[in-house]
Amino acid sequence: MTDLKLFQTKGEALSELESSSAPLEKGLQTQFEDNLDTLLGVRFLASEYSTTHGGRMDTLGIDENGYPVIIEYKRDRSENVINQGLFYLDWLMDHRGDFELLVRDRYGKEAADQIEWGAPRLICIAADFNKYDEHAVKQMGRNIELVRYKKFGDNLLLLELLTAVSASTSSKTPTAGAKAPNGSSASSKTVSEYMADMGQELSDLFADVEIFLLGRGDDVTKKVTRFYLAYRRIKNYACVEVRPTLNQLKMFLKIDPDTVDLVDGFSRDVRKIGHFGTGDLELTIGSHEDFERAKPLILRSYEES
Repeated sequence: MTDLKLFQTKGEALSELESSSAPLEKGLQTQFEDNLDTLLGVRFLASEYSTTHGGRMDTLGIDENGYPVIIEYKRDRSENVINQGLFYLDWLMDHRGDFELLVRDRYGKEAADQIEWGAPRLICIAADFNKYDEHAVKQMGRNIELVRYKKFGDNLLLLELLTAVSASTSSKTPTAGAKAPNGSSASSKTVSEYMADMGQELSDLFADVEIFLLGRGDDVTKKVTRFYLAYRRIKNYACVEVRPTLNQLKMFLKIDPDTVDLVDGFSRDVRKIGHFGTGDLELTIGSHEDFERAKPLILRSYEES
């Protein structure tokens, strides 16, 4: 990790804020759990959740794309949270009903029906990881992220996505009758099926858009859900739907629509309109000209995510 230094201005003078990467304490875990959505784009479900094998998951949640999330905190250098987390991932896949009940009890039946079992996530949080941790994660073929934290003074917390591996496992068949945000049935065509229907022109446009989205930084990963593609750092910054019959892409960005000059036919406020994916600003991209116009907004969403 680059040795980051933060300075505070006091009049004409600058003073360096002391940094700390001390082992994570229970109080910081509680702070994470109280702010999971803000920090990681994850909705909180349970803390210290006990398994039938006598284990205990530090934090259990569901992310903004509907994927189950296990969060493990590394409290000392000798603790192997990655292997421990992998054990919990396997346990979770064998006990889907328990997780679905948790989601239903906290967020309702609709949220439980929308759970994506294709690739549950493991997020490991620590003051530091070594090069062997990073290498091991890249070889495992599982959906694992290593997040490093550093505290500056009493009021600043830095999170760095050290490495992220995106992988898929076999997903269950969509729940019969499950409803999408726009009210359509979950038995509708999936984004993968829509992508297979793209003509050459839309396929070329999509390829250029995806190269741009993934090329913003090494911290960007892609997740294919049932109905849209999510591009994220620690959290989503862009979601894309494919509309082959209209020869268009629909992109959703995490930008306040009130801060954008909306253009009819290109951008609109969807805060009160049901849609797949996350983000309150919708862009319609049907040409490379639209894509060029979208680039500054994409960059802004990436930088603010």
